Amino acid sequence: MLEGKALIEDTDMPVKMQLHAMASASQALDVYDVFDCKSIAAHIKKEFDKRYGGGWQCVVGSNFGCFFTHTEGTFIYFQLETLKFLIFKGSSSPPPTSH
Repeated sequence: MLEGKALIEDTDMPVKMQLHAMASASQALDVYDVFDCKSIAAHIKKEFDKRYGGGWQCVVGSNFGCFFTHTEGTFIYFQLETLKFLIFKGSSSPPPTSH
């Protein structure tokens, strides 16, 4: 397990959930090749959906940009080995009103 070597860049998650995120990432890196970012992300998303309910999103890679809205208390962005991990639960916004 490599969660002790993770570098958190930003988060609003509770500490226990942060530790689970890093442990899930470490576990995925033990199972999948470091270049198989899609499988690593799917592994982490399934772990979070199972433990914390559906609606989680996960992005894994070494170079990506993103812009999103998340549910408060569900966001973490960290680096482990050569990869960056972005995990969050999407925020549902109310439908637009028409005038």
